[in-house]
Amino acid sequence: MSGPRIVVIGGGAAGLMAAGRAAERGARVILVEKNQTLGAKLLLSGKGRCNLTSAEEDLETFLSAYGSKGKFLYSAFSRFGPARTLEFFASRGLRTKVERGKRVFPEKGGSERVINCLIGYIRQGGVTVYRNREALNLEIRDGRAVRFILRGQEVEGDAFIVCTGGKSFPKTGSTGDGYRFAKRAGHEVIQPVPALCPVRLKEKWPQSARGLNLKNVSLTLLKDGIVVSRRFGELLLTHFGISGPIAMDMSRDIGEACTSGNATLILDLKPALTMDVLTARIERDLKKYAGKMFRDCLKDLLPRDLIPAVVEKATIPPDKRGEYISPEEKRELACLLKEFPLTPEGLLGFDWSIVTSGGVDLREIDPGTMRSKIVENLYFAGEILDIDGPTGGYNLQMCWSTGYAAGDSAASSACLES
Repeated sequence: MSGPRIVVIGGGAAGLMAAGRAAERGARVILVEKNQTLGAKLLLSGKGRCNLTSAEEDLETFLSAYGSKGKFLYSAFSRFGPARTLEFFASRGLRTKVERGKRVFPEKGGSERVINCLIGYIRQGGVTVYRNREALNLEIRDGRAVRFILRGQEVEGDAFIVCTGGKSFPKTGSTGDGYRFAKRAGHEVIQPVPALCPVRLKEKWPQSARGLNLKNVSLTLLKDGIVVSRRFGELLLTHFGISGPIAMDMSRDIGEACTSGNATLILDLKPALTMDVLTARIERDLKKYAGKMFRDCLKDLLPRDLIPAVVEKATIPPDKRGEYISPEEKRELACLLKEFPLTPEGLLGFDWSIVTSGGVDLREIDPGTMRSKIVENLYFAGEILDIDGPTGGYNLQMCWSTGYAAGDSAASSACLES
């Protein structure tokens, strides 16, 4: 081959897509991976099932999930968005299915099938893969990247794409190496913090209810008494506190609130019911179980493992018989179920976070090409960028889209220059 040489650092979702697309455009591609295995973190996606994108069809709605930074992805998504992603994997024999919340998963095989598709893609393009090669430094000369210094060798190229991920799940190799390369190139790196991360609570009762999945509940975060965020969906109780989609999606805000203010979480166990309707429901249950103690009157209203925590928090004596519970106590119980307080102590940290919030400042990256505005032949893609989304396939879609844009642009620009 006589095309330009593109060096991709990082063999995860973004790196594999970038390498495959650059090779497809005729470049000679070297993919450098510090592990023996490609896609190590991808194997963990969706607990091994790999939630590879969302079936949300409206682009504006999709981008809004990333918050104010979503507009940065408009060009990359227009070039290679969710529909193109599904077409890409379908063309390689991967059938998908849409589940609750528009989450898209492989019909069979999970993460391994997805990785095999991507490995097939880079093999088809003749990509050279260096495994067990850690990138140590980036050499820049006269405003251009010249070579990467690897452990034991150097690798030169016409263009370089950094896809090293963030700092989440460091055991997979995501140890923040790319931030060092970005700073070496003169880039600002927004402080990386855990996102989509389980939350530690001060309360100890969740330990006795660990494994309980609460569906159709609402969680509200207050910082210094002011509502910061609210989510509706599923919440998982764990031995350390809470996890599950709504806690994970809110975790970045929870972490910030814990470090800079007085953070409180309010759990609404019955968000579909108004106070009046819920109070009437409690009244019916107490009549139904007349003669039983309060703690035995809640089995139709709450999951069994949650009842002890509610009884402990309520002002009603646990052995008080249902028929003697006053209207005021019934109202107080309804209020407790609508506003059950939780006290967050912080996040579990990068070892447990699914993604990293923070990274290379988006103001220094061209959104159409993923090219650095500081070093002309340097590109960034994937989690290393300062953008992240909620659970549901949004973060992998960001990797597919930015990886494709970087690979496509690096190959075409290097071809013009060579």
